[in-house]
Amino acid sequence: MLGVPLQIGPVRLGTNLLLAPIARYCDLAFRITCREASRISPGLAGASTGVGLACTDLLSPAGLLRGSQHSIDLARTHDLDRPVGMQIYGSDPAIMAEGAKWAADHGATVVDINMGCPVDKVTKTDGGSRLMCDFGKAVHIAEACRSALPSGVPLTCKMRLGWSCPDDAPALACRLTDVGVAAITVHGRTTDQRFKGRADRAKIKRVVDAVRAHTGGRSGGPIPVIGNGDVTDADSCLGMMAETGCAGVMIGRGALSHPWLFRDCWAAQVRRAAQMRGEPDPGMPAAPTSEEIIEIIRKYFHRMLEFRDTHYAMHMIRSRISWMARPLSAPGEPGVKPFKEAVRLAPGPAEVVRAFDEFIAGGLRGGLAEEHEPAET
Repeated sequence: MLGVPLQIGPVRLGTNLLLAPIARYCDLAFRITCREASRISPGLAGASTGVGLACTDLLSPAGLLRGSQHSIDLARTHDLDRPVGMQIYGSDPAIMAEGAKWAADHGATVVDINMGCPVDKVTKTDGGSRLMCDFGKAVHIAEACRSALPSGVPLTCKMRLGWSCPDDAPALACRLTDVGVAAITVHGRTTDQRFKGRADRAKIKRVVDAVRAHTGGRSGGPIPVIGNGDVTDADSCLGMMAETGCAGVMIGRGALSHPWLFRDCWAAQVRRAAQMRGEPDPGMPAAPTSEEIIEIIRKYFHRMLEFRDTHYAMHMIRSRISWMARPLSAPGEPGVKPFKEAVRLAPGPAEVVRAFDEFIAGGLRGGLAEEHEPAET
């Protein structure tokens, strides 16, 4: 499946790479930033960006249906934000079905049911990964949502390996395909693990194999399974695909500091596929320069100002600059802590922009680079 665009029901994506629905991070401005930062050569299988599908933050169907401004803001999309997945969470089949229809009516290319969120706020209402403790309810919700959606909008589900048992996912995934779910994404940890340890690719492979055996005889071929967890660079993307046999890869927190990661992962797939066919090496894209990284962050900040407001943009740039500035220095080289502090302490947009300009001019550097923590996905 290397370098093969993903087919989800009737929807053909440009690549097989998806931006995960990262809670509190995956707003409209960030989704567009990832799409634009991951633009690739037109020669790479015809794709214009490495992001095949970008997903919204988790959406509350009840919030959408009552017109909650918070929910509406999370679901906001744009012409530059296509194709887009909208992920809903909850435990009431009727409300989930109405929420799915709302998403389709408001621009969703794909609607996804969250069966993997481990956060107490979600699981205490029997949503998220708590649904993996009740297969009957999970299947009922999926069936209700599929019935509410038009035929051109596929339904997908994102799950974990299980609540505490890592062997629950294969059986649930197969049952979900029986009620019309067009793709399954599996995060390679249990709920109990949260984001600790490493994603278990062998367990993801069990889901891939089970779904392939269960659906392989259907017209159109087997339902695709998408692997998720610990994909932070091109090599880990290739490793996920090689070790699990998954049809696609969903990238989460690795993109927070490297929004161009999808470009690199797609180029690596195309390169590996060419090598296997004995074709000339198409090479890999060059890493972005510091100036290019600052421009990515600058555009992201201006999009937040455009799509939301000053308060939102200032709050988010202050909280996210640590992630986004990580690639600006490496261990042993001058650090960028003064730059990050200038952004965090900026009283308004003008001061944030001034920090960008000063860094480009060679300022706001000092000390050694901070230790880079491994990204969680």
